[in-house]
Amino acid sequence: MEEGTRGDLLDGTIPRMLDRVAREHAHRTAIEEGEIRISYFELSFGARRITAALMAAGIKPGDRVAIWAPNCWEWISVALGIHGAGAVLVPLNTRYKGIEAATILNQSRARLLFTIQGFLDTDYLALLAAVGSECPHLERTVLLRGDGGISLNAFIDLGQGQDPERVWSQVRPEDPSDVLFTSGTTGAPKGAVCHHGQTLRAYSDWAHVVGLKTEDRYLVVAPFFHCFGYKAGWLAALLSGATILPQAVFDAGQVLERIGPDRVTMLPGPPALYQSLLAHPGLGDHDISSLRLAVTGAAVIPVELIQRMRETLGFETVITGYGLTEACGIATMCRHGDDDETIATTSGRAIPGVEVCVVDRDGSACPAGEPGEILVRGYNLMSGFLHDDVATAQAIDAEGWLHTGDIGILNEAGNLRITDRLKDMFIVGGFNAYPAEIESIILRREDVAQVAVIGVPDERLGEVGIAFVVPSGTAFVDELELRDWCRAHMANFKVPRRVEVVEALPMNATGKVTKFVLREWIA
Repeated sequence: MEEGTRGDLLDGTIPRMLDRVAREHAHRTAIEEGEIRISYFELSFGARRITAALMAAGIKPGDRVAIWAPNCWEWISVALGIHGAGAVLVPLNTRYKGIEAATILNQSRARLLFTIQGFLDTDYLALLAAVGSECPHLERTVLLRGDGGISLNAFIDLGQGQDPERVWSQVRPEDPSDVLFTSGTTGAPKGAVCHHGQTLRAYSDWAHVVGLKTEDRYLVVAPFFHCFGYKAGWLAALLSGATILPQAVFDAGQVLERIGPDRVTMLPGPPALYQSLLAHPGLGDHDISSLRLAVTGAAVIPVELIQRMRETLGFETVITGYGLTEACGIATMCRHGDDDETIATTSGRAIPGVEVCVVDRDGSACPAGEPGEILVRGYNLMSGFLHDDVATAQAIDAEGWLHTGDIGILNEAGNLRITDRLKDMFIVGGFNAYPAEIESIILRREDVAQVAVIGVPDERLGEVGIAFVVPSGTAFVDELELRDWCRAHMANFKVPRRVEVVEALPMNATGKVTKFVLREWIA
């Protein structure tokens, strides 16, 4: 089959895709988690029961429904039920604190929230309650696991007497399937709206390029709230008829223990994942001979790492790529046959049906080998930011090009190399961290007058944040106390690994902080 044609053969909605794979692979195992085994037929049946319950709860096509939970089989079943109801999935980052979660729930106007209690000793409902923020659109909360609220089984029972086929069959390819929130230079999260048809087309091609097969057993370590764990994760596995093995939290030792007994063949992740496996003292004590496919990206990768992934971890195929939430999570990919140098130093070529170019400050195309801003255009672009036409117009120009804010170089072969960022975003262990968002949270403190956050290189995580803080008036800011406060009020990957209290921040003539000077201070 020619590259790029798979998407044309698929039904254009996620519910109809599930129907198709349930017919083709009815008795094959779709999900394994501990002692739980769910066949493709059972997954389709269970998703329909969720759809029926959503209908009974008054959820209508286009309504937003949120999930705030770690990787688990219930996450997948509920997400598919949401899609089947024609509703729009809103995943919440499991590392969020109450303030962050409430912001997303309010901006998305989510009517219903599925969550759990007890994950990593975290009570998500208590986090929301502690914030004291009103979520006026949120009508009901359902617990996937845990006590103290309506359980998933009790919620499903509400759907008795409902006919899920009535809405299941009415979902269209152009209908929104999800809203994934990303933060920009303003520090305010924005929800990128993507649709059924584009998602299926993109990740059908993704699975084809990677070489994902029905026989594969896919350990999904990347979180389901992220495109990497959701679309390139369990959804791509379903498209291929593979078996999904959810992993709630990455721990190198746990993963090594699972590979042999679970016969794991597919293990994507950021470079830090593979570096952690290679550095683990127990690596040689485990059977990892089943490993076949690796997909990575989101950071600069040493050529030596690619070679060690092949030679020591035993991967037959290693693929790198580049994407962003506003582009359905995917824009470029390397291909089978690319050499280690290409795989390590570039993010590959544009996927079928998508254009990628690099432009200078005037918007003119840069010659091969010259750096400029990366622009993306194609079917994979979001329809826009939810409830934010101004931000949408700023991101996607009149000719349909998404301005990524990333700096890159295209070589003669069309391979893209990411070199820098126009925006201040830095990547911590595969997670995007936005200084403006971190700064806005720290500025809630009365003892902080000004703050500037930058990303600096880190051997293990790729990059980490450093916060430069100017105290308010005569206030005293304790660096260690501020870091502890940050841990309580933001996701861990956003927490600055170092705090520097300074008398003043360097600024230019227009009053903007000159962050390049801060980087010079650190250097």
